[in-house]
Amino acid sequence: MINMGLFSNLKKVLNKNDRQEVETYSKGLEKTRTSFTSKLNLLTLKHNKISEEYFEELEEILIEADIGVNTVMEFIDKLKKRVKQENILSAEELKEIIVDEMFIIYVGNDIIVNKINENPDGPTVVLFVGVNGVGKTTTIGKIAYQLKKEGKKVLLVAGDTFRAGATEQLEEWAKKLKTDIVSNEKKDPSSVIYDGVSKAIEENYDYVLIDTAGRLQNKTNLMNELEKMNKVIGKLIENAPHETLLVIDATTGQNGISQAKSFQEITNVTGIVLTKLDGTAKGGIVLAIKESVGIPVKYIGLGEKESDLKVFDIEKYIYGLFQDMEEQDEK
Repeated sequence: MINMGLFSNLKKVLNKNDRQEVETYSKGLEKTRTSFTSKLNLLTLKHNKISEEYFEELEEILIEADIGVNTVMEFIDKLKKRVKQENILSAEELKEIIVDEMFIIYVGNDIIVNKINENPDGPTVVLFVGVNGVGKTTTIGKIAYQLKKEGKKVLLVAGDTFRAGATEQLEEWAKKLKTDIVSNEKKDPSSVIYDGVSKAIEENYDYVLIDTAGRLQNKTNLMNELEKMNKVIGKLIENAPHETLLVIDATTGQNGISQAKSFQEITNVTGIVLTKLDGTAKGGIVLAIKESVGIPVKYIGLGEKESDLKVFDIEKYIYGLFQDMEEQDEK
């Protein structure tokens, strides 16, 4: 039996108010945890002592969890270095080091900011980008729901005037949440955004959440369109948009990383929203995205309900991912 130091610390940090949040993480990461930690536990039982064969099998498990080949190679190198430096002999002892190093992969030397960058002098403008079908409009609805619960005055802007049904979908959310919306399918997206941001300034809204079209096939057109949107917003509110959140479907795995790289080339992405994390056994995508593109994950989707979209917390994520392993060690 080993002392799971990181888990002990996390338990102290996660106070009673966080227990419900921890439960949501735990439930939402169940598919990944069942697949990942059960394989890790079996690997530990199979290899009493650390060997090259152990590392090869661990590499496979990590790649299957969608952590990404390059990240995994660096991760294995770090583990090997620590094994040598700290004279670790047993695979059981190495499990805690694996947890520690996963935490370090995400945090690195950065100061992780997972909250929305708020504008202290007027409306906070958040632009949502991402390909079609990733849950962009639903994400906007869920974030609007949470902001309204906090007592904020929220305005939705239907800036996707291309996809059939996109405006209607956002209008449905506005109706459901009793939130105002600015939309006009006949207008150019930037004109709709101009109307929306102008309204937000005049009527003292706290937040403006803007939907955009998700056509990545023609990067040049999309880049020009986003550039125009950013200029329009920036003219009305200095230093806006305050956030550009890229929405990615976690079930698409490594394809999500390709999307992140493509959008990073055409606009200033400040944060990532990973939807449908509860629907995949490859939850390691959270670590892979941060490592590959250096953009923090700001929200994760862990279920269908409005309250299941969570502000991302690396400690709760790590705890939710390795919870079964900790329980085994306590037996």
